[in-house]
Amino acid sequence: MDVIKIPQVTVDEVNDAINEKKDCILLDVRTPAELTRGKITGCINIPVDEIKEKIVSTVPDKSKIIYVYCLSGSRSDVAVSIMRSVGYRKAFSMAHGLLEWRMKKYPLV
Repeated sequence: MDVIKIPQVTVDEVNDAINEKKDCILLDVRTPAELTRGKITGCINIPVDEIKEKIVSTVPDKSKIIYVYCLSGSRSDVAVSIMRSVGYRKAFSMAHGLLEWRMKKYPLV
């Protein structure tokens, strides 16, 4: 059985993209309750268990660069796998999620 490699991006790359005002979307796939503990400025939220139903209506442009994150990187891997299966070829999972983002002391709101 082949293991599917989920395309990933580092927290440093995401932070650089934000600072450079790169044309990208930040997608937080945690639950709404988790968002109260901090989120990246400008993100949109679709909980991972709703990705299949909501991604196309929320982000209809499948050519957009989308950086997907969660707390640790596990749920974002699942979300990116689903998104890629429906045509989002520029969706990337932020490795190590907000745990590493916080360790680097990058900003949250």
